[in-house]
Amino acid sequence: MTDMTIMNTVPLAALCVAVAGCVCDLRSRRIPNVLTFGAAAAAFAYHLTTGGVGALGQSALGWLVGVLVFIVPFALRGLGGGDVKLVAALGAWIGWNDSFMAGGVIWLALYTAIAGGVMAIAVSVAYGYSRTAFRNVQLLLCHWRVAGLTAVPDITLEGSSAPKLAYAVPILVGMVATLWLR
Repeated sequence: MTDMTIMNTVPLAALCVAVAGCVCDLRSRRIPNVLTFGAAAAAFAYHLTTGGVGALGQSALGWLVGVLVFIVPFALRGLGGGDVKLVAALGAWIGWNDSFMAGGVIWLALYTAIAGGVMAIAVSVAYGYSRTAFRNVQLLLCHWRVAGLTAVPDITLEGSSAPKLAYAVPILVGMVATLWLR
């Protein structure tokens, strides 16, 4: 396979996975394991076939970094497991450091976090929840200062009455920004 084919296949595959995750999350508020694990397995197979063991290693490292960057918000119950697995699958596609994109999964996480913050503010304003959201952020920061980095049950995904954001939407925006800006 030529370098140009690889350069076109990887972004297209990653974008398709991100769109599929977004559609699933918007429809059912779940991102299925068959999508996330299937996409990661396809990425590993693709990179191994087109670039050998070194490319597979970069893909696996991209997957691992994708898990690690969102494991803390997941552990604090502020993010769903499907979101973490979706970022990991995208990390497997764009890898860690190859000819396509150096540190791509870090850029994906950064752009996703920015998009998520902007979308969270927009949703909180649209639902008249911004004052409560601001108080919850203050509570969270105070709790972390006193009790350490632990979940606050009243403001977790399960315990909060706040409007919910399908986080695959910011992940898709982050993926588009990563592909476009890198």
